[in-house]
Amino acid sequence: MVNNIFKMTLLCSFLVSGLSHAQLFRTKDRMDKLQEFDEQKFSWGFFLAGNNFDYKLVLDPKLGMNGRQNAVQSKGSYSFGAGLIGKMKLNDSFDLRLEPGLQFVQRELVFDTQENSEFAGGTNSNPPFMPITLTDADKRNLKSTYLDVPLLLEFHGDRWYNSRPYAAAGVNYMANLQSNQNATEDNSTGIFRSTTHNFGWSVEAGLQFYFSRFKLTPGFRGTFVMNNELVKDNAETPPYWASAISAMHSRVFMFVLKFE
Repeated sequence: MVNNIFKMTLLCSFLVSGLSHAQLFRTKDRMDKLQEFDEQKFSWGFFLAGNNFDYKLVLDPKLGMNGRQNAVQSKGSYSFGAGLIGKMKLNDSFDLRLEPGLQFVQRELVFDTQENSEFAGGTNSNPPFMPITLTDADKRNLKSTYLDVPLLLEFHGDRWYNSRPYAAAGVNYMANLQSNQNATEDNSTGIFRSTTHNFGWSVEAGLQFYFSRFKLTPGFRGTFVMNNELVKDNAETPPYWASAISAMHSRVFMFVLKFE
């Protein structure tokens, strides 16, 4: 993932370099673009995003570990999102931003918990169960659509020609529209359940570029869910799946392109 992010950063750097040479940082006959844009109290726009969602897992020390090896693995993948931007100017250095969007996500959870069959006779926390043999079908490919609503406080530096740096931080409300939280069936029938309503925090940094008709902002954002998103399996379900996990928290790395 780090290599992919590095390649994306390098590609964006080349693109920005070309645009900068052509329009932004040219000193001969240079004109400042959109000089009045940032003086507006309110402004609007939209964004496109490439994202990588993953889970940070906290495993049950007995059911989620095979010796010192993790018995459950989370595998993220790259996807995309889009949304709207609303900005309110606070002063010359700070803006308040609301950026609601939809993020389309796919993740995989791999369960290597076959050794939990030794607890078939029952434990203090699990009733007796009939052991089964885990197969590839017991992986969980989790497709999610998140309504992501971050509220960000943005700090930006002074303009340098037709660009300026910025950094932002804030809080998120994230609704998983495919969570299965209220489903009565669980992993015994292939349904993995998680919470619908989630809360997290975000940090972001990037550069803002001013053109004749719009402002383009490429940036990188990290979002981290604070609450436990796991919904436990029903009591009679064997402890191969959700019982092996104590807590799970989404973590998101995102490249955003904003147009205002």
